[in-house]
This record gives sequence, structure tokens and C-alpha cells, in this order.
Amino acid sequence: MDGSRSVEALDVRDVSFRYDLADADGGVRGGADGTPAALDGVSLRVAPGECVVLCGASGCGKTTLTRVANGLVPSFFHGGFAGTCLTCGLDAARVPIDRLTPLVGSVFQNPKTQYFNADSTDELAFPCENMGMGTEAVNRRVAQVAARFGVEGLLDRDLMRLSGGQRQRIAMAAANMLDPRLVVLDEPTGNLDAAAIEDMRVLVRRMKDSGVAVLVAEHRLAWLNGIADRYVVFDGGRIVRSYAVGDFLALAPDEIAGMGLRALDLEPCRRRVRALAAAGDEDGSGAPLLRTRGLIVGHDRRRRRPRFGFGGAGRGAGRSFRRVVGDLTLRRGLIVGLMGRNGCGKTTLARTLTGLAKPLEGSIELEGREVGPHALTRAGFMVMQDVNYQLFSASVREELMIGFGADDSDARSRCDAILDALDLTAFADRHPMSLSGGQKQRVAIGAALMCGKDLIVLDEPTSGLDRLHMERVGGLLRRLADGGRAVLVVTHDEELAAGWCDRIVMLDGPDPSARDAPAGVAARRRTP
Repeated sequence: MDGSRSVEALDVRDVSFRYDLADADGGVRGGADGTPAALDGVSLRVAPGECVVLCGASGCGKTTLTRVANGLVPSFFHGGFAGTCLTCGLDAARVPIDRLTPLVGSVFQNPKTQYFNADSTDELAFPCENMGMGTEAVNRRVAQVAARFGVEGLLDRDLMRLSGGQRQRIAMAAANMLDPRLVVLDEPTGNLDAAAIEDMRVLVRRMKDSGVAVLVAEHRLAWLNGIADRYVVFDGGRIVRSYAVGDFLALAPDEIAGMGLRALDLEPCRRRVRALAAAGDEDGSGAPLLRTRGLIVGHDRRRRRPRFGFGGAGRGAGRSFRRVVGDLTLRRGLIVGLMGRNGCGKTTLARTLTGLAKPLEGSIELEGREVGPHALTRAGFMVMQDVNYQLFSASVREELMIGFGADDSDARSRCDAILDALDLTAFADRHPMSLSGGQKQRVAIGAALMCGKDLIVLDEPTSGLDRLHMERVGGLLRRLADGGRAVLVVTHDEELAAGWCDRIVMLDGPDPSARDAPAGVAARRRTP
């Protein structure tokens, strides 16, 4: 069938899927032992220009359905597949995946997993080059899409040097390079600040207005008010409810919470965050653990030669970044939320406070004594935004038991209690890298609970988490603080910040992605 004449952008008919064990990545998974399948008899249609939101608890099947829609299931993620999925008129389970490439754009929860290049402009150009477009056409398309998605200031940048939110914006632009008819978004706002989420709203509306269908798997629902057309609730691999937008938005907050879904109205959370930020450190409660004096964080990189001969002098150069932090106090027993725009330096500050980066200027005191990175590393534990960098062991239990002997019964009992609190007991013997993103995040938080260090820093700990697990993480942060630790949480999650933080520090200022953009960068010349 010719995809260009298909009525439906997506037509899923009675689809079931059971991952092979080797491809399992957490959540509801099945195998030969008869455990539940990832999808069980799912049917769904999405019309051109329609935005359909898939919601439900972690592991309920949302991500798997997005993989069916873009052909990754069963072409890349193998397993038992039944039913039919017509994506833009093509049988997604049977046609070569390159037939779907120009029709479907995808943005994954972790944008790193979808990059093919180290340079942001190369990443945007890649889909067009892969389709055989000429150099001038590629240049024009890169410039057009970069302007449309507001990422001109992120071009010619090392992708691994961008913040999580900046990487997500590049991934969104790359997914639209070939003018797809269907765009699949898996937790697209997990690492975005409020301004970037509003930009995402605008972009999704523009796609809808141009006739592009949008399928969104999402926990953070509030930003979709006004652009979603339907809400489809998953549970255990099945669609249990489907709501027209009016019916869904009319649900009472307790009904939304009862389904395990995030809030639809964030204004109460925002008022609470503003009040916490305005209060500052007025009462001075809690013994000071760490103080900064005149602190400036960042990096100062040398310029490098342009890659592959692209561009003019200085393009592709390493970029310097400085953020003035000044004086900051972290106290035992308090949870401090660190908030601000994507790329404003939050993660850089967190890395500096835990000894993973050196300050550019100023000093850091630990319990009244000026210390360097080694002492900070011994005193602090950081749960990274991308926890793949810090999971090393062959099983979840072994990950939490790092530093403890196998015969340490007290440590093993604590480990079992933490696994239970984090809803990870069923995965205790699984390899951490076989888990879903949210489950990996909880493993790293479990390691922080086990480590016994005085300073615990978490970078976006609730990215990709549903309501239940977000609240559990908040409860565990409270447990850490009540145990006498100082807790710093880098977050864009207004629900977490409002519900669990004692103080809010706003590390704000202009988005670095918008400054120092080389003139004419969007139209750089590329050699064939």
C-alpha cells in the first residue's frame, strides 16, 4: 500500500508483543514462563493532525507501543509479535525499517540513544544525507528546521557537552528533518525546564496544524492541556480507558491520582516553588555541612579546528562557560531543590560540589574547613542525570552492595529494605542495564541510600517517573535528610520540588544556548 494515500497515520489492530529475554528492558515483560506480555491485544487509531497521549504507570506498555508504531518492534526489539500495525499505510512489522524512516520521526526518552553523530549540526543533517539529498538542499533544510525549532544557538556543538534539555531539543529537530507524517515522542519533557516545555507545546501545535500526527507517551501531563485530542490510559500492557480531551480534563484531581497519573494543573506547585525560592535560607535551620564562598563554576575550553573542513574560522570551537554561584549553604536535614533553565549550570554546580569538577574561582568549605575535590568526593554521592554512567555491577543487588562484604548481614538487610522501598525487589537479580530508564534511576538512588555519605546530590531523579515512583523518590529524599544528610536535588519537576523540598535555589539567567552563536551558523557550508 502507498503510505502517501493512507487515511490513518497509525492503525494498530489487536497487537500483542512479548519481549525476548535478551531484549527486555524492564517494565511489564514476558517470556516463555508465561509472565505478562508488554502489549496484550492493543488497538488504536491516530488520524492526521491528531495528538494522542499514552499515559499510565511505568512499565504499562506505553513505550512498547511507540516502538511498534515506528517499527523498532519487532525489527530491533525482538520477541513474539501478533496483530497488525499500519504506520502511514505500511505494515510496520514487515516492511524494511528504512521504508518508515521518512514517514515517522522519533524522539526517545534518552536522546543519547538516538544520536549518530557527535556534532549537533551533523546530527540534523544526517537524515537528509541518508536519503541522498544534495549538499545545498541539506544546508537549506538544516537552516529551516533549526530556525523552526529555535536551536540555531545549539548548532556546531558537541552533543555530549550540551545539557539534557538541550540534547532533547536537538533530538526533536532531528526527528522533523524529513517532514514526517507521524512523530512519536517518548517522555519528551523529562529533562526540560518550564520555558522549554512551553516551546515544546508550540512545536507540537505547529506539527498538528500542518497535518502531522503526534503520539506522545508521557507522565508529565499538564503541558499537553490544549493540544492533546485524546488520552489513552494503559495498565498491564492493555488499554483500560480512552478519553476525549474534554472528558479527561473534567476528571477530579483525586480521580487522576487514583489512576497513578501526574497532575493536570501545576499552578499550585508553581506557587509553592516561588514561595520556597523567595524565602531563601532565612531560618538557618539545620547544621551547615557545606558552604561556598564566591564560587564560580564552569569550564574554559580551547578552540578546536572545525571538523571535516566544515564552516569558517572558529566554528566548532570549544565553548567556555561560567556561572556565578556566590555563597550557598547546604544544611543537614534539609532537601534543597536546585532549579533553573536548561543549560544554566545546574549540573556543573552539582558536579563541582561533589568533586567531579573543579571550581573556576572561589572556595568550598566542608564543615567549616576549606577542601578540594578529593575531600568532596569522599563526602558526597551524586546520582547522575544519565545513570548509565554509574551502573557497574552484574545485578541490581550487587550494585547496592558495592563496598560491602557479601557476608555483611546488616548491609544485606538494609539492601533488601531499600529494594522493597524502591519497588525493585523483583529485579534484584537482573542486570541493571536491562532495566527501563526509570528503574535504573531508582537503582542509583538505592546506591545513594546505601552509601552512608553526608552529602547526597541527585540530578533529575524523577525524570521519566510516574506519580507513584515520583512520590516514593520524594519520600526517600525525606528519609535521607531526616537521617542527618544534606540533600541537593537538581530538578525541573515542579511536583517534586513543591511536595518535598525545604528550600529552592534558582540558578537562573539567560539560556547559554542562545548566546555566542557564530554568525550565519545555521547556513554553514558542507563539503560533499
